[in-house]
Amino acid sequence: MKFSEMPYARPDMDSLFAELDSLTAQLQSASDAQAQLEAFHKKDKLMSGFNTLASICSIRNTVDTRDKFYEAEQEFLDQQYPLISEKMQAFNKVLAASPFRGDLEKELGELLFTNIELELKSFSPEIVPLMQEENRLCTEYQKLYASARIDFMGKTVTIAQLIPYKQDPDRAVRKAATEAEGGFFDQHRQELDELYDKLVKNRTQQAKKLGFENYVPLGFIRMGRNCYTPEDLQSFRGQVVRDLVPLVVKVNERQAKRLGISDYKFYDVPIKFKDGSAKPQGTPDEIMAAGKKMYHELSPETGEFIDLMLDNELFDVLAKEGKAPGGYCTSLPDYKYPFIFSNFNGTSGDVDVLTHEAGHAFANFIADRTIPVPGNRWPSMEGCETHSMSMEFLTAPWHNLFFGDMTDKYELSHAEDALIFIPYGCLVDHFQYEVYSHPEMTPEERNQTWARLEKLYRPYIDFDGLPFYGRGAGWQRQMHIYQSPFYYIDYCLAQVMSLQFFALSLKDRDGAWRKYMDFVKLGGTKTFIDLAHSVDMRSPIDEGCVKDVCTATFEWTEQHLVE
Repeated sequence: MKFSEMPYARPDMDSLFAELDSLTAQLQSASDAQAQLEAFHKKDKLMSGFNTLASICSIRNTVDTRDKFYEAEQEFLDQQYPLISEKMQAFNKVLAASPFRGDLEKELGELLFTNIELELKSFSPEIVPLMQEENRLCTEYQKLYASARIDFMGKTVTIAQLIPYKQDPDRAVRKAATEAEGGFFDQHRQELDELYDKLVKNRTQQAKKLGFENYVPLGFIRMGRNCYTPEDLQSFRGQVVRDLVPLVVKVNERQAKRLGISDYKFYDVPIKFKDGSAKPQGTPDEIMAAGKKMYHELSPETGEFIDLMLDNELFDVLAKEGKAPGGYCTSLPDYKYPFIFSNFNGTSGDVDVLTHEAGHAFANFIADRTIPVPGNRWPSMEGCETHSMSMEFLTAPWHNLFFGDMTDKYELSHAEDALIFIPYGCLVDHFQYEVYSHPEMTPEERNQTWARLEKLYRPYIDFDGLPFYGRGAGWQRQMHIYQSPFYYIDYCLAQVMSLQFFALSLKDRDGAWRKYMDFVKLGGTKTFIDLAHSVDMRSPIDEGCVKDVCTATFEWTEQHLVE
C-alpha cells in the first residue's frame, strides 16, 4: 500500500488501555509459560497497530508542520505516550517476575528481559505529567526550528535550504550564510534558552522522583545501554581526545592548505575544495533512479528492498516550506515498511539519504522478515547507527553514479568527515553530561561550557566573532540535544564500527558485505559489544580501538588526496 493511501484515525485510547489491562491480568493469572507467551504476542500485535498509526501521524506532521489536523493529533499522542508507558510498565513487571521466566527466556531471549528490567527503572506513574510536558516542549522546539524563514540573496529559505550557500566557493557567501543562519537563532535566543531550561529542569525532576541524583544515569538507562557503563563512555571520549583529535587537526590544516586560506575560520569548514565540495549530479529524480540501480546491483535483498520503498512512496526527501528540519528513518510495523524523511538541498547530504537513512531502512526491512519477536528486531541505537553509517561506505562502488567526475573528491571528503565527526559527537555528549550534572546552570553558563569543550574537541575552529556561534550557543542548532538527550554518542561508536567495515571493504568488498549482512541479521538479539564481537570485529569501547581504526582511515586519506 502506498503511504498516501494509508488510513489514519485517532487511536481509541480507552479501548487500548482496557485491552492492555486485560492482557496484564491474563499474564498474571496464566498457569504456564505458553499462556503467558500468548498474552505477550497479543500485546505485541496490539502495540503494532497503535505504533503504526502514531508513525503515520508523526510522518505527516513533520512533512508539513503547518497542517493543523496532524499538529493536533501529534499533540494528542504526545500526551498519550507516557500513559502507555504506565500500562506497559504494569505488563512488564508481571512478565519480569514470571515464575516461568526460564521458559520465557528460551523463547524470547534473555536480552529482552535485561532490557525490560532497564525500562522498569526508568518509569513510574508519578512522572507521567512531567513526561507529557517534556513531549510538548520537544514538539515546540521542533516547530520553532521548522518555522525558520531566512531572507538571503533575494530568496527566502529554510535552514536546510541555506546549507548549499554555506558550502559556496565564494568565501564571502559562506560567511554571510553562516551569519544569516546564526541570526535566526539569535532572534529566538530567549525562546531557545527558556525551552532548554524547562527541559533540563523537567528531566531532572523525573530523575529525582525515580531516585536518581540527576538525569545522567536515567538518560543512560533510557538509551538502553546494557553492556557498558558511563565510565566506559568517558574513557571512549578520552581516547578520542588523545588519539583522534590530533589527526583531525591535521585534516583541517590540510583542508586549509587545499583551499589556500591562511586564516581558516568556522565558515570555511564546510567547503572541502577550492572549486567547491563534491555535489551530486542530476535532479532529485535522477538521484533516486541512481539509488535504485545501486541497490539492485548490490545484492538481491537490497534490490527487493529499494523496489518496496519506491513503489510504495516510502521516501519524502524534498526540502519545502513548512517541513520539519533534518532527516530520519522510522517504521510502519503493521505494513512491515520503513519510511525515510529528509530535506534534499543539492549537497552530498542528498546521497547520504540513500546510504545512511537507507541503511536504517534496510535493517528494518530485514528484521521485520527474519526476527519474529518485535522486541528483538532493533539493537540499541549505536547498533542501529552502525547499520546506517556502514552502508555509506559499503556502497562506494556506486558513488560514481551520483558524483561522476567528482567521485574521488566525495570519497576523500566522506572519509575525512567521518574522522571529523567523531570528536564533534563526543563534544555533544560531554556537554550534555555537564549540563545534566549541573542543572542549575544559567543559559550563559551553558554557552561557556560549550565554548570550553569546543576547545578540547575542536581546537582548530576559529569563530571570528560570528553571531550565535561566537557566543558559544552553536549547540542549540543540534536537535538531539533538545529532543533526544544522550543519543549523540551512539553515532560516534557507530562511526568507529563503520570505519572497520570501510577498511575491510578495501581488502575484500564481498567479504565486508557478508559480514555486514551477518551483523544486520542479528538485529537486537545481542548487546552492541556482543554484536561487534559476534562478527569478529572490535568494539569501539575496547582500549586502543579508536587509535587503530581512525589512524588507518587517516592514512587512507593521506594516500588519496585530491586538490
